[in-house]
Amino acid sequence: MNELIITKPDDMHLHLRQGELLKTVIKDTEKQFARAVVMPNLNNPVMNVTLAEDYYNEIKQSCSVFEPLMTLYFTDQLTEQEIKKASASPKIIGIKLYPAGVTTNSSHGVKSIKDHYHIFEKMEKYDLPLLIHGEVNDKNIDVFDREKVFIDNYLSEITSLFPSLRIVFEHISTKDAVSFVSQSSEKIAATITPHHILMNRNDLLVGGIKPHNYCLPVLKRKIHQEAVLNAAISGNAKFFLGTDSAPHLKYEKESACGCAGVYSASNAIELYADIFEKNNALDKLEGFSSFYGADFYNLPRNKSKLKLIKQQNKILESIPSEAGEIIPFMAGKIIQWQSFDD
Repeated sequence: MNELIITKPDDMHLHLRQGELLKTVIKDTEKQFARAVVMPNLNNPVMNVTLAEDYYNEIKQSCSVFEPLMTLYFTDQLTEQEIKKASASPKIIGIKLYPAGVTTNSSHGVKSIKDHYHIFEKMEKYDLPLLIHGEVNDKNIDVFDREKVFIDNYLSEITSLFPSLRIVFEHISTKDAVSFVSQSSEKIAATITPHHILMNRNDLLVGGIKPHNYCLPVLKRKIHQEAVLNAAISGNAKFFLGTDSAPHLKYEKESACGCAGVYSASNAIELYADIFEKNNALDKLEGFSSFYGADFYNLPRNKSKLKLIKQQNKILESIPSEAGEIIPFMAGKIIQWQSFDD
């Protein structure tokens, strides 16, 4: 197959930042995706509906047909009244929970998850999805085990106590997460990134540290990489596309304390196409990228189309912006697909 036309995809997990960086990176997403679930962990986090609507307007000023799907940052100050207000807003798609300190710009996150079960109850009542960065932030827990421990210590209980609460387990990175989502009810789904499919921890650490491959959840053993790949290409509607594309400037990545985040938006759907073809699963790509996420969020499927043509496509070595230089995921590598608006 040398040409593939699919319903234009949605990116169900995306970081856009603000200012000049936003103006640069939004172009990459808009050319491939009709919509995206936009993360709220800005330097000044999106903590209420008013701030979310302001951020929505800022994004729309830098794009045309692309539609951002907004989220609120789950803080210790989040109220039941704000949940009700969010559920009534056509611009708000869900609430994003970060355990405090677990990743980039997560210092405003929740310190004690169990103290917020009354908020989960309201979200369940109003059918407002909970988007979870599923790792514990405990210095006594090995960084490679933090996703599994989160499942054991928190997620299992949350799904049991709130069986009608829709939950997206974001950017899963372990066979434990794949197993948990697969065995849970239809209310539980997961996003899968290209970098957790294409890399394991050797790609981060062998032959010197590769700062542009550093992400959270951190890359795991090959056995986990393979489990995540198999989930993505399975045709199981619980698993759908979410790039977790997160732009950082080159100097922020190549530093003594480099930022976590992989910028894949420049070639995201093409990377997924490469993956699916190499695993004899191109027929599953449209469901994974265009249908399952929309269905889970109760959104209409997109009407527009995207054409993918099989031809050599060299990923840029770097992307300039007014804010500074960005190094994209797999910079300089050649992939075998290129996307075009149909």
